[in-house]
Amino acid sequence: MDNRGVNWRKVSLFVALTFACAVAVGAIPAILHLKWEGTVAVLWGMIYMLFPALTAVFIRKVLYHEAVKAPLRISFRFNRWFIVGWFLPLAVALGTMAVSLLFPGVSFSPDMAGMFERYRDIMTPEQIAQMQDSLEQLPLHPIFLTIVQGLLAGITINALFAFGEELGWRGFLLQELRPLGFARASLFIGFIWGLWHAPLILQGHNYPQHPVTGVFMMILFCMLYTPLLNYITIKANSVIAAAIMHGSINGLAGVAIIMLQGGNDLTVGITGAAGLIVLGICNIVLYRATNKYSAVTG
Repeated sequence: MDNRGVNWRKVSLFVALTFACAVAVGAIPAILHLKWEGTVAVLWGMIYMLFPALTAVFIRKVLYHEAVKAPLRISFRFNRWFIVGWFLPLAVALGTMAVSLLFPGVSFSPDMAGMFERYRDIMTPEQIAQMQDSLEQLPLHPIFLTIVQGLLAGITINALFAFGEELGWRGFLLQELRPLGFARASLFIGFIWGLWHAPLILQGHNYPQHPVTGVFMMILFCMLYTPLLNYITIKANSVIAAAIMHGSINGLAGVAIIMLQGGNDLTVGITGAAGLIVLGICNIVLYRATNKYSAVTG
């Protein structure tokens, strides 16, 4: 498509302000010498997620005096695409677990030995033993509880904070980049979204074992997940559906690794190589099902 309709000044302003906020806010834990784990990671991550939305509203409302709600698809009008967006991350998580088993040194661990091994650096042996005892008392395998908790979080607290990102990426940027067409807009948004995570990734977010390589892995993850989020946003005509899908992938990430032993943060898990393979397959299916993306130009 002809890209003369893109207001690159507005897009550049959004990217510059969003990245400036990301660097400034993301650097605070490092400046304060706070280790990126536990409560610090959760709370600071939530704060960090708000700035794409705040920037989008500021640019449209304050600088350009434009409407926000309708153009950025802020709609709670329910349709079936909300359900698709809610449950697709579960399929991605389960598919990632299956693909992870194809990697050397990764094995299926229904007793969750691998999960307990991952906690050894942040929990005492007594705490791990207590957690094991608690899980053994459950009437169902913990993976089912993880799924239920992840889905519930996906449509509540996770979706609330994911909205902070989605109003920026799937609201503002997707609207502004419509003239590029679905594929090129998705590539651009995915790259920007992935790079935006860099200040957190470098502190250990998602890739604590490989923070530098993790920046590039996160960019790939976002570039592969963005077409799916964009598609759901367009079909649902709502950025709320994208927030639910984003919140659900965050809530269900543990499902992909809870019964795996071996591997590392670059190979297993939704943001690891296994997850990238699954998302790549999802993109191929989307591409073929929509006649080379022609049906979802927005």
